[in-house]
Amino acid sequence: MRIGVGLGRNAPDDWESASAFAVEAERLGVDSIWSGEAWGFDGATPLAYIAARTSRVRLGTSILQIGARTPALTAMTAMSLASMTQDRFVLGLGASTPQIMEGWHGVAFERPIQRTREVTEIIRLIESRERVAYGGEIYRIPLPGAVRPMRTAASPRRPLPVYIASVGPRNLRLTGELADGWIGNCFLPETAEAFFGPLRAGAEAVGRSLADLELQVPVTLEFGDDLDTLAKRHAEGYAFTFGAMGAANRNFYVEAFARQGFEEVRDVHRLWLDGRRDEAQDLVPVEIALKTNLLGTAETVKDRLRAYRDVGVDALRVGLRGADIGEQLGQLGRLMDLVREVSSETAEP
Repeated sequence: MRIGVGLGRNAPDDWESASAFAVEAERLGVDSIWSGEAWGFDGATPLAYIAARTSRVRLGTSILQIGARTPALTAMTAMSLASMTQDRFVLGLGASTPQIMEGWHGVAFERPIQRTREVTEIIRLIESRERVAYGGEIYRIPLPGAVRPMRTAASPRRPLPVYIASVGPRNLRLTGELADGWIGNCFLPETAEAFFGPLRAGAEAVGRSLADLELQVPVTLEFGDDLDTLAKRHAEGYAFTFGAMGAANRNFYVEAFARQGFEEVRDVHRLWLDGRRDEAQDLVPVEIALKTNLLGTAETVKDRLRAYRDVGVDALRVGLRGADIGEQLGQLGRLMDLVREVSSETAEP
């Protein structure tokens, strides 16, 4: 199993610590380092900063917000980073949420699945170095008129690995059809088929298989002897996700967990919107925290690593806890030792 990590640093403006973190993470053997964007720094520029300070580790965006850029600009950014990293770059894309797209970018959160399809197809056209003539339902390139279709001026041609963050069945099917990898939030190994089923269906519809995608799942790592306390604290943190990260009438994260049997998250959503946030936090099932993260002792962490391994997850993207990068890297080093132990075992058939 491969391990990725989010880009760590001691403070938002401390890029020297980000560089030091990346160098040490690479030395410890991580496969990839990922940079995200919400409503502060963008997800691409930090990777350019650490590209020159690393040599092996893959560098990915998790995720670039699809509606925030034109498809061509997304492709241009990806081609630049692929060139800078000698093809170590992975383009992670996602629809984001209504709050971010409409409240920050001023872009309507409309038809996110169709937009994801069209952006991905246009990126594929651009990377092929063909003239880009695309007539979609959302994007038309070029615009109607006498303008001649253009092709990229970048050289040489380089394929761009595209990973899509998706949780809903339709978006999962789209990911299986079009993407090189899947970024899978809300994932429990025990209910893997809720995600793998639509991914597989999308892949098989175009003559591919689930094995053609890298399956990557984000988790948080925290060691400790008091598992009950750890799990309760992490469970309470999900209340914000269930209550605030979606439209009032629809939250993709709520629906994803409800499909896996956690119907009570609908009540968490309702309580949060009603302003009863303490009650919402208390209602989040502790099982969600236990089964979507790496928490507790070395043995409980290894048990969860085995659970992900045994259902076929290829990579975990690990969120690290710690007051500074020294503590975070210490936790990462400990995890890498456990991963090597688990990887040396013979997986059960």
